[in-house]
Amino acid sequence: MASPILFFGLLALFFLAASASDPSPLQDFCVADTNSPVLLNGLACKDPKTVEANDFSSSGLHIAGNTSNPEGLSVASAQIPGLNTLGISLLRFDYAPGGINAPHIHPRATEILTVLEGSLEVGFVTSTPPNRLITKVLQKGDVFVFPIGLIHYQRNVGKTSAAAIAAASSQNPGFIPIANSVFGSKPDIPSDVLAKAFQVDKNVVNHIRSKF
Repeated sequence: MASPILFFGLLALFFLAASASDPSPLQDFCVADTNSPVLLNGLACKDPKTVEANDFSSSGLHIAGNTSNPEGLSVASAQIPGLNTLGISLLRFDYAPGGINAPHIHPRATEILTVLEGSLEVGFVTSTPPNRLITKVLQKGDVFVFPIGLIHYQRNVGKTSAAAIAAASSQNPGFIPIANSVFGSKPDIPSDVLAKAFQVDKNVVNHIRSKF
């Protein structure tokens, strides 16, 4: 039987390794200094003595965005310098009737979305196996979670405009739109690769690519 010292030593190493992948900030806050040329894991910090309440506040997310675009979608980010290094971000989405937030991935964040107005169909696809679609229609006040790294989307299924607020567990979640990334990359992914992947003719691939 292993000694208690060895057991607790291994246990301590386990927790150390578990926490090392996502270290906590080493200060109360790090308000972003947007004028600094230094790029860290986040932005450089302002002098704490110059920090004020406005660094931790934002306004304007009550204003509906312009959805007159092909996707019928507007995205507005809450610009809050005080969120720098704290591992969270905030967005407002506005959807025209029939508008979509097309399938995409956030590689560094889980997202939680709250519907402010309207009816939204939301969903994400589980990893293999078996690529199952988890989907639900949300109404005003409903909340839905999109797990980190999974393909997900939203669609306005109502007859009026819809709006939602989303928070993500990273100050820089990343955004990978599936269709744009696959068919609009520079340089192009070879057509024969995409033709085999989607099991279609190269002409179909080239036609879709022309849209991006």
